[in-house]
Amino acid sequence: MSKEINNREYRQNVIKNIISQLHAGKSPEEMKQQFEAAFSGVSATEISEAEQALIREGLPVSEVQRLCDVHAAVFQGSVEEIHQEDYGSIPGHPVNVMKQENRAVEKLLEYRIKLHLSALPDATALTALKEDLEELSKIDLHYSRKENILFPYMERYGITAPPKVMWGVDDEIRAMLKEVRQQVSAGDTEQLRQKMESLSAKIKDMIDKEEKIMLPMLTETLTQDEWKRIAHDSREIGFLLEEVPEWNPEKKDTAVARSEAAEPGAISFATGTMTAQEISAVLNTLPFDLTFVDANDTVKYFTNGTERIFPRTKAILGRLVTNCHPPASVHIVEKIVADFKSGAKDHEDFWIHMNGRYVLIRYYAVRSAQGTYLGTLEVTQDIQPIQEITGEKRLVQE
Repeated sequence: MSKEINNREYRQNVIKNIISQLHAGKSPEEMKQQFEAAFSGVSATEISEAEQALIREGLPVSEVQRLCDVHAAVFQGSVEEIHQEDYGSIPGHPVNVMKQENRAVEKLLEYRIKLHLSALPDATALTALKEDLEELSKIDLHYSRKENILFPYMERYGITAPPKVMWGVDDEIRAMLKEVRQQVSAGDTEQLRQKMESLSAKIKDMIDKEEKIMLPMLTETLTQDEWKRIAHDSREIGFLLEEVPEWNPEKKDTAVARSEAAEPGAISFATGTMTAQEISAVLNTLPFDLTFVDANDTVKYFTNGTERIFPRTKAILGRLVTNCHPPASVHIVEKIVADFKSGAKDHEDFWIHMNGRYVLIRYYAVRSAQGTYLGTLEVTQDIQPIQEITGEKRLVQE
């Protein structure tokens, strides 16, 4: 056993050394020779651990991301895909869907986009290329599922470096695709072929990373029940493919995912769990006031934020909503509630100027999954600061 551990440590050190030398400016060709001289195969997990070790030692994630394409070329063909079951051959399984989408993207790049690029500046080819790129833009659904569903599962099991690096590359692809689409829409074909070739190469490299690193790591790690949840949640985001079959395995795992360990006193929802303290704090942190009136027209709850617009005290709890409004507006309240109960309406909006604020008052019918009326939610917000917003402030500033 000690021999196996030491060998694994040696292999990981070789990988770290190669990536570090690439960072220092060594050529990929030279590193490929060094890599092949050391060993002929490496698992996806080992590459991930090497990247994570470099990040822990101080190499910025952006540097690992910058090197990603280079060291992928070094490792290409050397990664062993190790997994217990060939999920990629099961229709509807998330691994199968990811791979089928990758095949569709490859065909689009090779048999349509490349063909129409070669025919430029022909007007018909330019029109066809616009349609091709519109189809290619659906790759965002593929990346969104990966980033918002697969990455969280990887992180729960301590696999943190690959998601950070891959997400950065995904965004580079999105930016390049946006630029190419704008150029095609403007009819500007100068340097278009070169830019499209660069984009195609980056997309194909990402396909390699997904299928030789990410998916093998996931198949080594996740339980069948976790894959079932991934398959279910994937439908909320959508697919690049037009039709994706349902995957309904009969076998159930007995193992419990570490992400599902219930916190004492937690309240379970369809989309997660929170304690009562957390729920109260979250609701009171929202930048607007909430008041809930139940199906019997009785005030049942209100938030207690720091910048309340209309006064609320606990004295209103249990009070009929019609008694909470001036007599002149009671008939309007009654009409809104009646329309909500009958199903004639689902929401109603009002807006007023008040004490230097521009207040938006919104009423929503609250219904069960079966459509049963449960009550009315009042949402009140000062929208003056929002109306004053101009320009852009991005989360990531260049």
